[in-house]
Amino acid sequence: MLEKTTRMNYLYDFYQSLLTPKQRSYMSLYYLDDFSLGEIAEEYDVSRQAVYDNIKRTENMLEEYEEKLALLKKFQKQSQLIAKIKERLQNEDSPLADFLFDAIAELEKLD
Repeated sequence: MLEKTTRMNYLYDFYQSLLTPKQRSYMSLYYLDDFSLGEIAEEYDVSRQAVYDNIKRTENMLEEYEEKLALLKKFQKQSQLIAKIKERLQNEDSPLADFLFDAIAELEKLD
């Protein structure tokens, strides 16, 4: 479950602007704030089933967006490459290594 939660949080971060305000709210409460379906239902005065259905539809939408745009996949690959470069540069002591570390730090700030 933790793996799914982490994935949904990443997908939400990348694609939240494509969701409706209600979808954003439900997903934020459920995945980021750890609200139960019942708590969200009470907050919005709807049934637990309505909340569940909305969250499941939204999860499917996020997965479809990822399938088409692959922003999470690209982010993960970029993170792996940056980690490899940093690892390789750790033993280097040169102006070029210092420059590359600074450049990587700037790239990481963009995320």
